[in-house]
Amino acid sequence: MAIRRLPDILVNQIAAGEVVERPASAVKELVENALDAGATRIDVILRDGGQSLISVSDDGIGMTPDELELAVERHATSKLPDDDLVRISSLGFRGEALPSIGAVSRLSITSRKRDSDSAWKISIEGGRKLPVEPAAHPPGTRVEVRDLFYATPARLKFLKTPRAEYSQAIDTINRLAMAHPHVGFTLGDGARTSVKLAAGQGELFDIRLRRLAAIMGDSFSENALRIDAMREGLHLTGYAGLPTLNRGNAQMQFLFVNGRPVKDRLLLGAVRGAYQDFLSHDRHPLLALFLDIPPEAVDVNVHPAKAEVRFRESGLVRGLIVSALKHALAEAGHRASTTVSVAALGAFRNDGPPAGFRPQYRPGPAYAYPAQGGALAEALHDYHAPLPGLEAQPAARPMPTPEALPPANLPLGVPTAQLHGTYIVAQTADGIVIVDQHAAHERLVYERMKEALARDGVKRQALLLPEVVELEEAAVERLTARAEDLARLGLVIEAFGPGAVVVREVPVLLGQTDAAGLVRDLADDLAEWDQALTLEDRLAHVCGTMACHGSVRAGRRLNAEEMSALLRQMEATPHSGQCNHGRPTYVELKLADIERLFGRR
Repeated sequence: MAIRRLPDILVNQIAAGEVVERPASAVKELVENALDAGATRIDVILRDGGQSLISVSDDGIGMTPDELELAVERHATSKLPDDDLVRISSLGFRGEALPSIGAVSRLSITSRKRDSDSAWKISIEGGRKLPVEPAAHPPGTRVEVRDLFYATPARLKFLKTPRAEYSQAIDTINRLAMAHPHVGFTLGDGARTSVKLAAGQGELFDIRLRRLAAIMGDSFSENALRIDAMREGLHLTGYAGLPTLNRGNAQMQFLFVNGRPVKDRLLLGAVRGAYQDFLSHDRHPLLALFLDIPPEAVDVNVHPAKAEVRFRESGLVRGLIVSALKHALAEAGHRASTTVSVAALGAFRNDGPPAGFRPQYRPGPAYAYPAQGGALAEALHDYHAPLPGLEAQPAARPMPTPEALPPANLPLGVPTAQLHGTYIVAQTADGIVIVDQHAAHERLVYERMKEALARDGVKRQALLLPEVVELEEAAVERLTARAEDLARLGLVIEAFGPGAVVVREVPVLLGQTDAAGLVRDLADDLAEWDQALTLEDRLAHVCGTMACHGSVRAGRRLNAEEMSALLRQMEATPHSGQCNHGRPTYVELKLADIERLFGRR
């Protein structure tokens, strides 16, 4: 076949296949145009999930008749004044969205300049442009997309249900709204409004937190740590949730680069690296991070929908995110999220969330009460349930009752009892605290091991009788290959034939520990390690496993002095509000919460 030039309509339809994947993709392109036009209010209406109608209205600068003519031409844009693709400071710049959408739908644009007394309208039907004509419209622009994909009906069968497509549009609007809290947004279907966000006024951090609370829920804003860090021209801001506020997926992680929502593996990997000390591999923190970076240091032109970016110095970006998050988590001290007490109250009452509790946001119209998420809430219920036989035998060890209320400078209070050799009950100035002694001590041992490792190495003690541990040959090879790293952490092992190792020294911090069990667990951990992990990450994994073996076990009786020492160490140790796996180490119940349990309020 001879080479020929494709018709313009077909070229635009091909481009639409990349830019307009679904109705939410068209919404994203049109809203970004409105933001670039300086809009302070954007109203979106979708019918049939966006298939029959997408309407986007804004109060931006508007367009003249000549600009309307050019706006629907391929590769026509006002956002590259000097034709420099390196310094891009706008959201949309390709000049593909409007002609691509017009090639597969019935498109109309009505616009009026702010300083003009007349409005104009242009229409495109299946790629055929109609003349510009006068219209009635307030200052700003309204874009209407009707019968999406009518010109390419094969695309219709790839769309999901109207409800699912509408849900995707909600997610799109919410992400853009997070990045632009000074802009008001609404989204509805003509009969009901699903998103209604007022334009914020005031200091950026304050209006951003209010916007995040409106989208992600009050539980996030109540347990969010402020992020504000700079390094070599990069500025990272936003909010990150406490580790005990987590989910089973990463859908509540929102990342932005120069105001553009992105889904970038580098950024997500940096977040996971920062939280690795606090969460197990199957739990994910909640956060919204905003990275401002010089335009020439990032390439936003590597993806048709601009959902991915490429950094010139990726190591610098990753280091900034990890250090900023770790610094914020360290400053949080022993704080645990308030959702822990909400979950505990829900477990006691078994009648749903307390009055006034706001649901967290999920992409789409479906909402749920996520007191730590459904599965985790059930796990917390079981975790904090009384042990069998509580009624038949005394389970508490009473401690001397303090003559006066504990001072406010003891946040975790004064211990008054130990339940089932596992839970410490302490009285605070305005409530009670219930501590899981094993989880709490595990975190304390872990932090001390990390501190010793960074300072001068972990001190070790020789076993009077070296212990021989039988293992599979592959496990022996894994352990002996890491013998030098393990020695830095105080564990000295040697190969003892093809199917065993001998343990000669153990960390002093662990005290009398089960050396054989520790070695077997480490062999299992080594089998699951990602080869891309850095040495620091690998040592952190080993520290976590050792800390679990060296901590006070559940079932061990503690006297008043030991319990008090544990509480005081928790108050002085960063991150002690959660164990190494992201589970809470304590639950705090305010006196008002307890009174509600008994109907006193």
